[in-house]
Amino acid sequence: MNVTKILLSLGLIVGGSRLAQAQHAVWASKVVAVSSQKAEGKEPFSPEKVLGEPNATPLGQANNEAWIPKKEGNNEFIEIRFGKSVVARQVTVVENFNPGSVTKIELVDTRGTKHEVYTNDSPGPIPEQFRTLQITFSPGTYRTIGVVVTMNTKAVNGVNQIDAIGVADVAEAMVKKEFKNEQSGVSFDSAMVNLGPNVNSKYVDTHPVISPDGRTLFFARQESPQNVGGAKDAQDVWLSSLGNAEKKVWNQAKNIGSPINTPRDPNGVASVSANGQQLLVIGVYEPDGSIVPKGPSLTRRTATGWTKPEKVEIEDYYNDDAENVDFFLATSGKVMLMAVDRKDGQGEQDLYVSFMKADGKTWSKPRNLGTTINTKRPEFAPFLASDGKTLYFASEGHGGYGKSDLFYSKRLDDSWVNWSKPRNLGPSVNSPDFDAYYTVSAAGEDAYLVSDRNGTGGSKDIFRISLKPTFRPEIVTLVRGKVLDASSKKPVAATIRYENLLTGEEIGVAETSPIDGSYTIVLPSGAHYGYRAEAKDYLAESDNLDVTDRQKYSEINQDLYLVPFAVGQSIKLNNIFFAQSKYYLRENSYPELLRLVRILKDYPQVEIKLEGHTDNQGDPALNVKLSLDRVNEVKKYLVQKGIAGTRITTEGYGGSKPIASNEQEETRKLNRRVEFRITKK
Repeated sequence: MNVTKILLSLGLIVGGSRLAQAQHAVWASKVVAVSSQKAEGKEPFSPEKVLGEPNATPLGQANNEAWIPKKEGNNEFIEIRFGKSVVARQVTVVENFNPGSVTKIELVDTRGTKHEVYTNDSPGPIPEQFRTLQITFSPGTYRTIGVVVTMNTKAVNGVNQIDAIGVADVAEAMVKKEFKNEQSGVSFDSAMVNLGPNVNSKYVDTHPVISPDGRTLFFARQESPQNVGGAKDAQDVWLSSLGNAEKKVWNQAKNIGSPINTPRDPNGVASVSANGQQLLVIGVYEPDGSIVPKGPSLTRRTATGWTKPEKVEIEDYYNDDAENVDFFLATSGKVMLMAVDRKDGQGEQDLYVSFMKADGKTWSKPRNLGTTINTKRPEFAPFLASDGKTLYFASEGHGGYGKSDLFYSKRLDDSWVNWSKPRNLGPSVNSPDFDAYYTVSAAGEDAYLVSDRNGTGGSKDIFRISLKPTFRPEIVTLVRGKVLDASSKKPVAATIRYENLLTGEEIGVAETSPIDGSYTIVLPSGAHYGYRAEAKDYLAESDNLDVTDRQKYSEINQDLYLVPFAVGQSIKLNNIFFAQSKYYLRENSYPELLRLVRILKDYPQVEIKLEGHTDNQGDPALNVKLSLDRVNEVKKYLVQKGIAGTRITTEGYGGSKPIASNEQEETRKLNRRVEFRITKK
């Protein structure tokens, strides 16, 4: 068995970009409408070629990687969407060939309203062979989620091509003028730093896997006398905790022990969950103590140690290459990547994705990531950054500096087959020496890797490299806390679910620690999220966090409370939102309301009382009316969804029952709330 590759489930450093990106520059991720097209899908000249960063080089000539309208008319257009919204101050359209036909550019806000930011009543040929049309303007009160570009292709003879469309929240160049000539390599803030004797030994130390919070490092040590099977034990899992965060000093590493480590077969960790309570490990642990290559297994931390790894059930899983396989479980807990050899692949190992099914236990049939990522040669070592979009992997088929090089690519939509062109991480990473196993925490500040450059006793060691901000993953927010019984304040074992409040889409799922009820989730910037804990015989008080405009990595502490399901118990509906001083429900309230609908349908005998509250600002009588109007609006929604109105009573209290001080807005906003009380069970 090939120990090196069967345990290869890497994380990588973040690659550089030929773009001089603004702090919040985003490029098109989806085509929603187009006037005409010469081709579809991934074919040359199709509208999808507009997606992602500019890549149709060299500029100044017709290129397969850019869109061509099929017709010549005065109203050709393309409408795109971005992966996240921004308060735009500029829009950029890259016309890589025959520029000058653009007549209008409109921004599309999150409600679908269009805002014109550029017009040209006299389109026609311009002297340049290509143009980066960059329009700056004062930011509006809306958030931009899309762009419509209109062209008069009759006015410019010949083929008209658009390569990319992007927006940014600062007025600075999104594309360097000379970007077509730049090298695609990656650079670093510092040289590699050996993690030192607390982590590294004279034996091969390899395959680092960093927890999203950056505080626990799992790795593998080969043929150490301290392995479970002694010096003849091919490989065991070890771990180290961060001792001094400021100085980035690691504590003495320890063997993780059984049941993860076994004396007969090599053991390896593929990935770790957001809170460090679950590990995805390589192989299936058989009753006789052997490990067989029939997929991955999952182990959970308990109060007494790690559980015996249990096989992860994947629909129609098989791998025609018995020796080489990789897996990676995304931070969301709902997406699994793998490198396997299957009959629908391009050749040898390909990268695939599998999704957690509704039962929360089994996984869908693997889906090939497509020909942008996969080649006829092996692709392996997948790692998805905490932003859920940036993929890092190794390939022997994309070319580079050696037999296999490390690449990264951006996911452009939710199909998982539409990716930006993979980019080589460059000679700083892909050297003639052995360099591999890159992994990055959610903060994206440091990358960890294995190298035999100046290793202890000439062996392979684990190193750290600090990354420039330009090369870090997209911004995320790490949320941690405990799940507690609202009455007793004792920890509760629960499942955490979090969703995009605008779309209602469930983004991720996590489990609390069975030891202290702690949880950790990671929220990519650009959205307003709701999250809640679920446990049997409890009702959840949801919470929410708006990271739409979050500009840097941050960590938030937020405890979640579960209310015992009993008559008299009151539950705050924290994720219900109204227009300012109005009773109209906002769209991001619907996920919370639909959950309440499901509860009332699951328990048809339950009756509730909806209670509305305001702060103490303004006329008390008007506040009582507003609070009553709001809960009546909630009742109206529930009745429209099939809940009998006789099961719901309402009352508005205005500002008479505050739960926090009204002296400051930060606490006053807590008094503006809707609650429901169980009146019959």
